[in-house]
Amino acid sequence: MAEKKENPDPEDLPSTIARSDAKAQRTYAKTLEHAEDEYGDGRRAHQTAYAALKHTHEKVGDHWEPKGRKGPSDAQAEGGRDTDRETAGGVDANATKEHLMDVARRLDVHGRSSMNKDELVQAIRKADDRETRKSREEG
Repeated sequence: MAEKKENPDPEDLPSTIARSDAKAQRTYAKTLEHAEDEYGDGRRAHQTAYAALKHTHEKVGDHWEPKGRKGPSDAQAEGGRDTDRETAGGVDANATKEHLMDVARRLDVHGRSSMNKDELVQAIRKADDRETRKSREEG
């Protein structure tokens, strides 16, 4: 039996996860490994790994950070496998408005003070996507 590594090789991870802390990397890699055993090496396995990651981390800019609480981050994550709801793309849509305002401030989202919670989630998601694109172009 092959010996398993404690920490995954960042080269084997999606770039946003490779830029994240070791716990995010382990969570994604370990879940992916088990999901590939169950579903094969395909989309379903990767979706499962991201779903597990979104229960403990949230996407902030071009990386994932630990959430203050464990649990689903959006309506899709709450519903499970057969749910077909919109995802927030890693933004913790179930966080408080105060937390979302803090994340928006860190990402320099303009107009955040007049946004409602849903608007903040969408603005953070756009800022996350922009930061991820920028990091991929640089690296």
